[in-house]
Amino acid sequence: MLGLKLPTDPRWADIAEKNIEDILVDHAYCEQKAASTAISLIVTYPEYSELVTAMTALAREEMGHFKMVHDRILNMGFTMGRDRKDEYVLKLRDFFPKGGSRTTQMVHRLLIAGLIEARSCERFRLLSEELEDKELAKFYRDLMVSEANHYTMFLKFARQYGDREIVDQKWQELLEFEAKIMKDLGKDESIHG
Repeated sequence: MLGLKLPTDPRWADIAEKNIEDILVDHAYCEQKAASTAISLIVTYPEYSELVTAMTALAREEMGHFKMVHDRILNMGFTMGRDRKDEYVLKLRDFFPKGGSRTTQMVHRLLIAGLIEARSCERFRLLSEELEDKELAKFYRDLMVSEANHYTMFLKFARQYGDREIVDQKWQELLEFEAKIMKDLGKDESIHG
């Protein structure tokens, strides 16, 4: 369903479980960044009313997820710690060339956001299936459903605002590029790394 070309190595779930504090902190920052992305799309493309409405709801939802993750961090006796650069996201952002029309730039941003959500969904599925802590596994199962909805929403908007054939071609090329990135990732205690 997600279209990912290279699934996460299942051993990543073991790394995550052994480093659950790092995973939760990284996850909290991912939720913050997702909310920031939604707000940035609102600020940059206010003339797209349907997108603004959806991104307003998404920003609220993502901050709600941040609160849920932050509460879990505190309940487990951990603290947030500092944010680390997300190499995965940085590499994805390099895929599309700079410039082009505003619409093209928006479509590129939507495709990248959709792919980040798809990979998060896949990672949350692994956590929901592999974590020994059943309460935490259920937590990730519930979030997995939200991530899947976000992924499809971003892809829908990209196809709505861009030429469907071109968008689908770019999406496939981005998926291939992401698979190459993932060959070097999956060994760190982070949601995408």
